[in-house]
Amino acid sequence: MTAKTPSPRTRAAALPVSPLTEALSDYIARATRRPLPTDVAEKTRHHLLDTLAAMISGSRLAPGRMAVDYVRSQGGAKEACVPGTRLLTTAVNAALAGGMLAHADETDDSHQASFHHPGCAVVPAALAMGEREGRGGRALLRAVALGYDIGARANFALGAMHFHLAGHSTHSFGAHFGATAAACAMAGLDAPRVRSALAYAAQLASGISTWMRDPDHVEKAFDFGGMPASQGTACAAMVAHGFTGVQDVFAGERNFFVAYSSPHVRPELFVEALGSRYEVMQSNIKKWSVGSPIQAALDSTEALLARQPIRASEVERVVVEIQDHEAAVVDNRDMPDICLQHLVALMLIDGTVTFASTHDVARMRDAKVRALRRRIELRPSTELTAAGGRQAIVTLKLSGNRELRHHTEVVKGTWQNPMNRGEVETKCMDLLGPVLGSRRARALIDAVWSIERVADLRELRPLLRA
Repeated sequence: MTAKTPSPRTRAAALPVSPLTEALSDYIARATRRPLPTDVAEKTRHHLLDTLAAMISGSRLAPGRMAVDYVRSQGGAKEACVPGTRLLTTAVNAALAGGMLAHADETDDSHQASFHHPGCAVVPAALAMGEREGRGGRALLRAVALGYDIGARANFALGAMHFHLAGHSTHSFGAHFGATAAACAMAGLDAPRVRSALAYAAQLASGISTWMRDPDHVEKAFDFGGMPASQGTACAAMVAHGFTGVQDVFAGERNFFVAYSSPHVRPELFVEALGSRYEVMQSNIKKWSVGSPIQAALDSTEALLARQPIRASEVERVVVEIQDHEAAVVDNRDMPDICLQHLVALMLIDGTVTFASTHDVARMRDAKVRALRRRIELRPSTELTAAGGRQAIVTLKLSGNRELRHHTEVVKGTWQNPMNRGEVETKCMDLLGPVLGSRRARALIDAVWSIERVADLRELRPLLRA
């Protein structure tokens, strides 16, 4: 009598697996069944809403429009929506477009310690796979928190800053593993199939830091959001379809960490404190929809305006000090939302900045703005660099020999100084209102605050559609 041949899945599950990979795959497989601590669930809602707002506002920007047009041209099964549009497409393509929408400019969140932007990849992947599978809001919330945990730890294991300095893109690697984990959780994969998906993720993980030379923010939107979101979704979708893979890509001969070997690689960090340290709690939300190095400068300028009324005509000179290594990134740039001098000028003239004003290219040619901008000096500071974090000192020299100074040591919206629910709402209404209208924007915000009550994520489509 001939013995029955084991199935590919059974054979794969029988192979020896290292403790690291076993712990990682088990954690991912159980994520949607594991309750989140109350404070972690609330912070995850903030990041979910913030990323949805970035996606919907990004649908009106050039990188977002290109992504939507491309995905529309691909056709395919109607599995998931592209927020900010009426388009239904495959989960993989919805994740591709959604990721590019989320990082269509400098609106989305970040995780400074691991040097990547988690939300723009994790949320589109989790949402697209969740729609495809008919999963609910509770699972989405837990999968998003999971994605932040796994993405950050992937970069920690690779030695994040050293990995970046070697030319790799931590923004792509971390986001890719985070998106893969979130998509696996939403697909309901068990631990052996998660391990197969991680094998595909390791093969697809890629990215070099030439995105810094992208003048149009299109490739950057792909590198940070579209590529990792779609590839992570594809890894989970292929395995859910029956694909099998290597059961331990992180250990044994020619493994992932051997391929990226350096003195700074520490594989054990991939699973360190899983379930007790939640990386969403160390993630940052931008109060201002502009480049990260500008956040502290706008915080300081706002604080000075709150101290006393200041007319732009009174301003004789402005000195803005930020970390020396970030000054070149925002110094007199052509794009309004990453030009420090332009944005400080707008704040002084308008009293605040909004998503609309920071993306208004015409304001860069406005005579009043340009005149004030010429009086703004950006000064790199080695002292602020040594102090760490993102800090800024803004000094206003006013008529009548008056001088005002404010030092922002901790940026509003960072994990050390987080925004509250009302502050997140204010930002998101500014992004969502012009696209959805105030009534539907309000309804979407309320739906996210009570996301655990959503039985099927496809119920959100009328609120995401524009």
